[in-house]
Amino acid sequence: MRILLVEDDELLAEGIKTALKHFHYSVDWVGTGKDAIAGLESADYALIILDLGLPDIDGMQVLTGARQRKLDIPILVLTARDQVDDKISGLNAGADDYMVKPFDINELEARIRTLTRRANGRRTDVLQVGDAKLDVNERALFLKNSRITFSRREFSLIHAFFERPRKVFTRESLEELSYSWDEEIESNSLEVHIHRLRKKLGNNAIKTVRGVGYMLVEEHFS
Repeated sequence: MRILLVEDDELLAEGIKTALKHFHYSVDWVGTGKDAIAGLESADYALIILDLGLPDIDGMQVLTGARQRKLDIPILVLTARDQVDDKISGLNAGADDYMVKPFDINELEARIRTLTRRANGRRTDVLQVGDAKLDVNERALFLKNSRITFSRREFSLIHAFFERPRKVFTRESLEELSYSWDEEIESNSLEVHIHRLRKKLGNNAIKTVRGVGYMLVEEHFS
């Protein structure tokens, strides 16, 4: 899952990035409102973490601009503005959630899961395909009394496949899910991750669609 973090405090941003990578998220970080707007126009994100006190454009302008452009992305406001009126203004402008600094990283991650779950129309953190259950909270797949765990990039891929089991994903879209801007993508890295997933799930679990990309084979899990 790929997240856009908009935060002008570099030290705090690095801390959030490091912590969220531990939770298997890919995080792109920008420190200004202008860069946030450019980022939203250049990539697809599952969620935005938005600070309001940015050095150029106020975060509220980024928020309202995103909603005016009909961007249907969960936006979690993370700010030092702790007045009730500020919270109400943010929520009324289109924020999906509001956290005040300082905060607990585990609570932040729990709210991320809640927002992305709602955005995908789910009530729980468990995605099911056939007899296989992917627990997003535990980052593990349960199949035939077995518990299968994944690396961060493997989990990004299997999470996407289980969210949209009938979708054919292009190579480019899967690479975007697995890598943030500051991570170098090796030429065969996606194939390596797909190979590892097949070793864990079975050779027929993921189908190569020639000239297009990859898709999950639902029947494999029945």
